[in-house]
Amino acid sequence: MNNVATNEMKQSLLLIVLSGPSGVGKDEVLNRMKRLGRSFHYVITATTRPQRAGERDGVDYYFLSPEKFQQMKDKEQLLEWAEVYGNYYGVPKDEISQALSRGMDALVKVDVQGVATIKKILPQAVFVFLMSPSMRELELRLGQRHSESSADLALRLEKAKEEIKSLSLFDYVITSHQGKIDDIISRIDAIVAAEK
Repeated sequence: MNNVATNEMKQSLLLIVLSGPSGVGKDEVLNRMKRLGRSFHYVITATTRPQRAGERDGVDYYFLSPEKFQQMKDKEQLLEWAEVYGNYYGVPKDEISQALSRGMDALVKVDVQGVATIKKILPQAVFVFLMSPSMRELELRLGQRHSESSADLALRLEKAKEEIKSLSLFDYVITSHQGKIDDIISRIDAIVAAEK
């Protein structure tokens, strides 16, 4: 994987790594980019967390049993993996290598823990942090999802404060203002153009 990705990425292909706190709007940005036809291979992450209403297996995530996820770890089929809020998330290596071998830029969404791992393996990737304008707004967004208990919400907010301390890992930081998804996508377009 490393040689394939390194050789392909030297030929001006990009691996864009998008990260940021839970609730900042990463999925919304990616879904809008897909609808607008931005020509990336959108890497699908594997997870052991339960499927939420409206999510589709193989589209939003690969929803795996803990046993299946462990098998992928054991076979070294994941570029990186992490335990987040009691569930496992990982990036399948073949998702990235297949995209790059087809001549496509790849875009992957990962937790900040995953960024540190990917940066060690593929330092030539482009790392973008999506940040809420304030912790108060992030709290409001998480509350609007109605998918976390008050204890989970508090945990996610604490984790967000820690994640913000990792900004030095990132090449770019974009502030995610509510209702300004197209502005965020324009910024990502500009980053891609600059990196090319």
